[in-house]
Amino acid sequence: MAALSGFVEFFQKGKTFRPRKKLPPGTLKYSLHKQAQASLNSGINLRKVVKLPPNEDLNDWIAVHVVDFFNRVNLIYGTICDYCTPTSCPTMSGGPKFEYLWVDGKSYKKPTALPAPQYISLLMDWVEAQINDEKVFPVTVDVPFPKSFMSLCKKILSRLFRVFVHVYIHHFDRVVAIGAEAHVNTCYKHFYYFISEFQLVPPKELEPLSDMTARVCHESEPDFE
Repeated sequence: MAALSGFVEFFQKGKTFRPRKKLPPGTLKYSLHKQAQASLNSGINLRKVVKLPPNEDLNDWIAVHVVDFFNRVNLIYGTICDYCTPTSCPTMSGGPKFEYLWVDGKSYKKPTALPAPQYISLLMDWVEAQINDEKVFPVTVDVPFPKSFMSLCKKILSRLFRVFVHVYIHHFDRVVAIGAEAHVNTCYKHFYYFISEFQLVPPKELEPLSDMTARVCHESEPDFE
């Protein structure tokens, strides 16, 4: 039950599975970060909370969510990583129809088939490098976002979605066994509504979880006065 204890603690207190960059209190991005975290409170319409708040910058809103989603997905994978091995998962797949190949333009210049745990480890390290680069993810408002920021965020979120795919299709029995199903589903719904709101992940990437998404993502569109 230790894994569940840590999982619940994260969702209650905003702690991360591995040490990650923290936003300085008192900054605009810290305020947005806390606003984003509050969306996991029970009873909140997740479709509504992902919408861009009035007078907020879209890049800032997306940046803090990318960091938060990275931490959450990393934690979710951490709860099942002992069961995801090169033997049990020799490929990074989402069922028999979907296999993901790794390419980063450096160590892997061509798309390469890898065992799921190696793929996900490389993915997490790659995302962490992006969000810790303050030229790419500026912490203060006086540093502008690069022109490539939005396309990079789309790539990050598409890759993080693949971790959801692998966990849901190959390891969800473990998530259920530790009693974390509701937490994972809430995190997934928040992620899905956010990427849908801003069209950040191509529809083709979403296909492996289309049936599951239809079952769990059923909040209606919020009414606005």
